Amino acid sequence: MRTRTETAQPRRNGNPAAAPAKESAIMRILVVEDEKKVAEFVRRGLQQESFAVDVAHEGEDGAYLAQTFDYDLVILDLMLPKLDGLEVLRRIRAAKPSLPVLVLTAKATVEDRVTGLDHGADDYLVKPFAFAELSARVRALLRRGASEAVELQLADLKLDTTAHQVTRRGRKIDLSPKEFALLEFLLRHARRPVTRTMIIEHVWDMNFDSLSNVVDVYINYLRNKIDRGFTPPLIRTLRGVGYMLTDERT
Repeated sequence: MRTRTETAQPRRNGNPAAAPAKESAIMRILVVEDEKKVAEFVRRGLQQESFAVDVAHEGEDGAYLAQTFDYDLVILDLMLPKLDGLEVLRRIRAAKPSLPVLVLTAKATVEDRVTGLDHGADDYLVKPFAFAELSARVRALLRRGASEAVELQLADLKLDTTAHQVTRRGRKIDLSPKEFALLEFLLRHARRPVTRTMIIEHVWDMNFDSLSNVVDVYINYLRNKIDRGFTPPLIRTLRGVGYMLTDERT
């Protein structure tokens, strides 16, 4: 059975200084593109908009990642080594019918567009392309596919993913983009234990150094902002496991 480390070493956003995305934090995008310069151009542009981005350079790896892990959107080239893009698209649709897929390809004929859309693509963009248009199409697909509530809440703690705003007991709390992403992840898993590995994979880079104490550091940052001065404290440390955001008293 393949493991995550056996893939093409896809990369995820690790830039804590990036500006927050307007739509929501922790939106994860998979880019399946064999042209490394194009893949890097797209990855960097999306990261600057605070998306977390993984990259696969072969169709086989792209299909595996898309079927195995949670993504909000896939950007897919059609001319790929080992497994062509239409077959990757077919496998994605079989496993995850509602996952938005944007085809980004040099195949520009009307027949090519029709084929891609008929195979299940949600949108089709031809190379060469302007990044501004790609970004707009990505945002449109993410808005179209958004079905979750934009406000997450636990006790008197509220997080608005659209306004990118956090309050507790009605008091506004200013968070950095990475703190916001971490809190959103904890709220989406409220009252459930989450390991440091889970946090790293969803909030930091997929290949982040697991020996780093960055998770503990950011948990302390959050505690100082959302728990200090409030009752009850919501962030609980689970020794040997990780953390849990909960309002349940022990």
